[in-house]
Amino acid sequence: MNNKNNKINKKVVKLNTNFNSKNLINMRKIKVLLIVLFLMLLILIIRLGFLQFVDGTHLKELAYNQQTINQIISPKRGNIYDSTGKSLALGAQVDTITINPNKITDDYKDKVAKGLSEIFELSYDEVYAKVTSTSKVETIIKKVEQEKVDKLKTWMKENEITVGINIDEDSKRYYPYNNFASSVLGFCGSDNQGSCGIEAKWNSVLTGTPGKIVSLKDGSQMEIPNAEETYISAENGNDLVLTLDFNIQTIVEKYLKQAVEINNCQKGGNVIVMAPKTGDILAMASYPDYNLNEPYTPNESLATTYNSLSAQEKTDSLFKMWSNKSVADSYEPGSTFKVITASVALEENITSSDKAGDFYCKGYEEVEDRQIACWSTVPHGSETLRQALGNSCNPAFMQLGRRISAPVLYKYYNAFGLFDSTDSGLYGEQNSIFHQLETIGPVELATYSFGQRFQVTPLQMITAISAVANDGILMKPRIVKEIINTDTNTVTEVKPTKVRQVISKSTSEQVKSMMEYVATVGTGRRAAVQGYSIGGKTGTSEPPEGKENQGYVASYVAISPVEDTQVCLLLTLYDPPSSHHNGGEIAAPVVSQMLSEILPYLNIPSDSTNSSSADNDNLITVPDIRKKTITEAKKILSNAGFTTSISFEGDENSTLVVDQMPKPGVSLQKNSNILLYAEGNNISTSVEVPDLYGTSASEATNILKDKNLNISIEGSGTVVIQDPMKGESVPEGSVVRVTLKQTIQDSH
Repeated sequence: MNNKNNKINKKVVKLNTNFNSKNLINMRKIKVLLIVLFLMLLILIIRLGFLQFVDGTHLKELAYNQQTINQIISPKRGNIYDSTGKSLALGAQVDTITINPNKITDDYKDKVAKGLSEIFELSYDEVYAKVTSTSKVETIIKKVEQEKVDKLKTWMKENEITVGINIDEDSKRYYPYNNFASSVLGFCGSDNQGSCGIEAKWNSVLTGTPGKIVSLKDGSQMEIPNAEETYISAENGNDLVLTLDFNIQTIVEKYLKQAVEINNCQKGGNVIVMAPKTGDILAMASYPDYNLNEPYTPNESLATTYNSLSAQEKTDSLFKMWSNKSVADSYEPGSTFKVITASVALEENITSSDKAGDFYCKGYEEVEDRQIACWSTVPHGSETLRQALGNSCNPAFMQLGRRISAPVLYKYYNAFGLFDSTDSGLYGEQNSIFHQLETIGPVELATYSFGQRFQVTPLQMITAISAVANDGILMKPRIVKEIINTDTNTVTEVKPTKVRQVISKSTSEQVKSMMEYVATVGTGRRAAVQGYSIGGKTGTSEPPEGKENQGYVASYVAISPVEDTQVCLLLTLYDPPSSHHNGGEIAAPVVSQMLSEILPYLNIPSDSTNSSSADNDNLITVPDIRKKTITEAKKILSNAGFTTSISFEGDENSTLVVDQMPKPGVSLQKNSNILLYAEGNNISTSVEVPDLYGTSASEATNILKDKNLNISIEGSGTVVIQDPMKGESVPEGSVVRVTLKQTIQDSH
């Protein structure tokens, strides 16, 4: 067998070169290739998984955005109304104009730029830069009025431009009464969102939710005709009905402005009118105010220094101009706070209102090593609590504060809501500033008892006084009365909220009786209103030592009627001159003027129909002499007791009177002058109202007569209030109404 194999092996020919064949597969390369393919497949699977499960939502959104056109439908911002239904803030329909530069062909870019710049009075260069930009969308102008939108539509039709220019519905906030209730309402910014005031505080209620229209577009980003659209309607904002009463607000704004300007109050003033039974804020005003339609324009007071301020100072000054002093600024209430101290003492049975000789004033009170003086240079001597409140006697209330003690006072301060903001729904509300109870020493207790060296907001103060007037029941202040869903017309009432019973009804009646004493025979007599029962308390707070630049604060709080109180009013004047800064001197007469119009408006019955002035006993009603000849008119007016003036040359027997000033129905004193205007000569001349403050009735009459103006007099003494104010321009023959008060010793 071996021999046979050997024979076979001998026949095998051995080659000296390696054998290679292209027809055979290299297994090593196959393995490498398979591994590479496997890795690539694995990477592809991982990538697909990432795109599907991790980034899928984002990619779907991008695809949706590429394939769809979304048109935003802006919701209508809710309106704001006063309690009588007057519109205070409205959403006017306007439009925003945008362009899609990539949809405007090169041949039309110049024409579009010229057209848009001319229609909207814009810079051609700026518009052309937007038309030729590479952006998908450029905004040309916002908040366009309908007149110019109609002009654009006509221009587009004439020039056969159907794509590239977009007109999107928008709304613009509009305030019909400009400065009216500006510190309360606030305003909206360019984005139609509330910036301050009710607009900001209730922004989420007023704003609404945007809607949209979704349609399809093709690969060239053009809308596909007849494609199905998805419409998601906008949810409009809710309307608000405030507790503010337009007429009461108008009254207090008028007299607040006059009080600040006449008394030269450097830091302005504010006033609040509240209904104690409900907590409703019937009026709230700060002055200086500002124009809600032009909120970034400085008011007259700020304009005098605005240009000299730094950028930061300008910003700060605008924020201060917008602020609502009634809630954003705290102050030392002064002697108006004695009403609270007296209420605590009576509720705790520490004293009674008419206990003879209960207090003694020697002109000052010794507290530790200090003598704290009474405001009066003449000591009040022996007093009851009623007399002490009527005299606004500081020593008597320091004695009372010691009897009450700091812990008991703080218990009632808390009960009256003075340690917490009122949660009124007003923007920017701040809290009070009190010492911690454990830090209260004899000096702090003494000053607290008559309302100094702590701070409250005016709204906190009037809320506490309203509790005293409301049978001792504290009500939460309310500024929003109703919320109206504009889509369904459903009304949600914001109901009055009772917080707690602070003092008893019996104590309330005693304190109100003492407040009436203040307003009839005490330091608050200048706030009296003929025919109405008024309770009041004057207030004057001095700046702390070392902070004299803060100035005095003069104030007056009033309630009326005393027995069944419907109105509580707090007037606060900041930084009047040191020569006349007392609340009884400068604040009380203004309160009288406000209440003399507010109380009749509210249909609160008067207990007297007699005039407060003997001069008004002989008032004559101006007859209507229009459409009568000049001769007839003169005769009628002469017989009624008036004099006449007319600038006319011609036949008075045949020429008719076309107008008169004052108008028919006005009641004037005898010998008042009536201006007549004839056919062809009926242009009235305006005159500037002179300053009558401090003049007597006869002096004021003569001053106005020289200006060809008439006068209506209320009260006796010297002029403390005039309407119209000094410097106002009025037609000749107009009636200037003045309120006179007797001179009373300056009082806290």
